[in-house]
Amino acid sequence: MKKTHNVMIKGTKDGLTLHLNDQCSYTDLKNELEEKLLLHHIEDEESPLISVKIQIGNRYLTPEQEEELKELVRNKRNLVVGDIISNVITKSEAKRIREDNDILSITTIVRSGQVLQVPGDLLLVGDVNPGGTVLAGGNIFVLGALKGIAHAGVNGMREAVIAASVMVPSQLRIADCLNRAPDHYDKEDQHEMECAYIDDSNHIVIDRLQVLRHLRPNINRFEGGY
Repeated sequence: MKKTHNVMIKGTKDGLTLHLNDQCSYTDLKNELEEKLLLHHIEDEESPLISVKIQIGNRYLTPEQEEELKELVRNKRNLVVGDIISNVITKSEAKRIREDNDILSITTIVRSGQVLQVPGDLLLVGDVNPGGTVLAGGNIFVLGALKGIAHAGVNGMREAVIAASVMVPSQLRIADCLNRAPDHYDKEDQHEMECAYIDDSNHIVIDRLQVLRHLRPNINRFEGGY
């Protein structure tokens, strides 16, 4: 019967990568790792340090087990541990990712002095009055009049957009890009939704909502489209 290799060591331009089988027992994995590291051990004190990445796939390791694997590597004179790469995420990480990708729907009026902030996308059914502020980690969609301040992509998401039924903001921000509306900018009588995004020249521009289909093809998280 062909023996299953639980540890594969591959050299890269950045050092070594250890590919560890995520189906075997942890004990078998640790024993084989120690054996194979002995084969790659260099006794020469003058040998350069080699960075090692450990890929564990779908295996969950406790903090103690992670430290054991790191110690096995560190015991070899010329090896240093870089990263441990895993496909497994914790519940708190999964919750954060879900929140960052959620579209939070809120029906309210954001009045002067009020600040409404969400971690992901914001769908606001209502107005943002002058002096009011809405902030989102993702995109901002206002089914109403946007007359105050809107800041999308607050954590640096430059692909974020801001859309509103009536786009008359006092200030627009997307990631670190800012655009203050001119004093004469007045579209109270408009009948078409508009959107704001960062263009190729690193400026925020306001355009018809329909352009998002081509500019941000991955933005639509709803069934259907516009």
